[in-house]
Amino acid sequence: MANRRFLIVILALCAGSVYAFSDTELDSLYRDFRIDEVEITARALTKDVIVPQTLKGEELQRLNALSVADALRYFSGVQLKDYGGVGGIKTINVRSMGSQHTAVYYNGVQIGNAQNGQVDLGRFSLDNMEEIQLYNGQKSDIFQSAREFGAAGSVYMTTRKPYFKENERVHVRGKMRFGSFALANPNVGVDVKLTDALSMTIDAEYIYSDGKYPFRYKRVLPSGETAYDTTAVRQNGDVNAVRAELGLHHYYSNTGFWRVHGYNYWSERGVPGAIVNNVWRNGERLWDRSSFVQGIWQDEWFRRWSTRVVAKYANDYTHYINYDQRLLPSDNQYWQQEVYVSWANKVQLFRWWDVSLAYDYQFNALRKDEKITGVTDERFYRHSHWLSAATAFNIKEYLRLQASVLMTAITNHHSPITNSPKVTPGVFVSFRPYPAIDLSLNAFYKQSYRYPTFNDLYYTDLGNANLRPELARQHSVSLEYKANSQWLTANVALSYYYNRVTDKIIAYPKGQQFRWTMLNLGEVKINGVDAKADMSFFLPLRFVLRTRLNYTYQTAIDVTNPNDTYFGHQIPYIPRHSGSAVVGLEWESKRGDHYGFNYSFIYVGERYSQQENIIYNYVQPWYTHDLSMYGEWCLANSRELIANSQKVWLKANIEINNLLGQDYEVIQNYPMPKQNVRCTIAVKY
Repeated sequence: MANRRFLIVILALCAGSVYAFSDTELDSLYRDFRIDEVEITARALTKDVIVPQTLKGEELQRLNALSVADALRYFSGVQLKDYGGVGGIKTINVRSMGSQHTAVYYNGVQIGNAQNGQVDLGRFSLDNMEEIQLYNGQKSDIFQSAREFGAAGSVYMTTRKPYFKENERVHVRGKMRFGSFALANPNVGVDVKLTDALSMTIDAEYIYSDGKYPFRYKRVLPSGETAYDTTAVRQNGDVNAVRAELGLHHYYSNTGFWRVHGYNYWSERGVPGAIVNNVWRNGERLWDRSSFVQGIWQDEWFRRWSTRVVAKYANDYTHYINYDQRLLPSDNQYWQQEVYVSWANKVQLFRWWDVSLAYDYQFNALRKDEKITGVTDERFYRHSHWLSAATAFNIKEYLRLQASVLMTAITNHHSPITNSPKVTPGVFVSFRPYPAIDLSLNAFYKQSYRYPTFNDLYYTDLGNANLRPELARQHSVSLEYKANSQWLTANVALSYYYNRVTDKIIAYPKGQQFRWTMLNLGEVKINGVDAKADMSFFLPLRFVLRTRLNYTYQTAIDVTNPNDTYFGHQIPYIPRHSGSAVVGLEWESKRGDHYGFNYSFIYVGERYSQQENIIYNYVQPWYTHDLSMYGEWCLANSRELIANSQKVWLKANIEINNLLGQDYEVIQNYPMPKQNVRCTIAVKY
């Protein structure tokens, strides 16, 4: 009865509450496309109800990071599962909710994986990335697809958009990165202005690494005696990968635009596997192909009604082979197809009141062939429907409130369980007591479901067709302050959160990187504190000092059954303490040349690899120190280039990662690289 009353209240809010954003996403996109870049010196109050963590522009390039996964390590409340090396699979876990509770969006459309629910963030390069945002709860905009209201956390990746000044029609950029472990990573990108309103972007890269890095393999018994201490070289960690993307951007009016984006990724890699009992596994190979085409159309009618239509088709292929006789032999192929459509609408009833309604549909198909087990041409299908209603209002600059309700209905063929539609509410509040000061108190409550994946349900020998969906309840309160003066900009935030997950499903490696053990822990309580401070100091003589500090404290304990030996224990691979620090010093000459020096530090505290927090499952804490230096110079001396306001820029960068050569493991028995170096030379026109 209490739940029913709560839903009635939420629906009433959706029907009668009020809000308005003064700027829409389209407005900002249109301005970016139409006018030259300008420097804004006035302070603008934040309009997000829940402020995201953001990395963008040059800040992304300054990090010692090769992929999106590497960059996300610098966000608070994030745990990254990294299996080592350039080709190692990398997945994200936000606030201990699990990677399947974190939705990943590419240019506004979610990247799906119905097979295992995880997205390998290591395959997304930073070379073509303009901005990365991490939201807890959901994005602070009710004008979004219905599916976006369903995730517990969201990562938004936005690729470069074309920017052209007067008389500019073509931009070309090229980059070559090379480094330790035979790394070779060329990248090329082209932006073309086809008409005043239509532009095209092309970006492609190739990446190769033999993955052979030295490591130390040491284990100490609980008595303190050393069981073994060996130095070896990681084998079968090579990777060959090609990525190609094509985008079309058309802004046909002040309010209307459409975008089409095509993406293709192909890779072949070795799967080095876990090192157990002095056995160096090298019999596993993995082939991946991921392709999708997505389009977005958006416009506004009568300055009151905004509508957006999204469509996507994705086709993925995975081939996994293991002929190592010490393991279970495998020769498995998987084909996935996805069709997704979304229609979102927002109506501005008054200047202070917006309401939205959205519907999404998705079809997933999985076909698998397992030659050795004899399972061939087995097919699974899923139909998913999402329907959302949301509203938002503000009272001048003092109070902003959003409320949403989402209905999710999922049907699986071959499943003995019929899932009834689930309804999940969310409420988000931002209170700013002093409008003249950018100080805000933000809070939200949200429910979300995580449905079992195809692997959870049907994977050979491991799947459980009787799994129930997880229900997550999130509570969060945060305090954020921003300051902006002639010599300093600062953003300081402190957050407390409490999450409760019922029927939680977790996955961790079982001998092989591509195989997982599925566990349903029943109930997990998560308490945590996130703290962050971003500051830039504008010093004399054209120097700028930038700092970025993050710290997270978390307890994520199993509270399923008091009779279990692991009752009240921290769940696997969740550290209580973690944090990062980035310090950079930049200098710009009068002619525009740039020079910079950056230092970064990452720390992850002690963890446990199994459910029982005992000495046999203990995983040591680790930390790394990274350094980088760069310079950027203007090479243009041609009269024609100067007349067209176009210049040729050369940039050189060197990175030293894990400076002290620490031996560490993010996942137990998967050693990470010791000290390694990357060098980059880039040219843009």
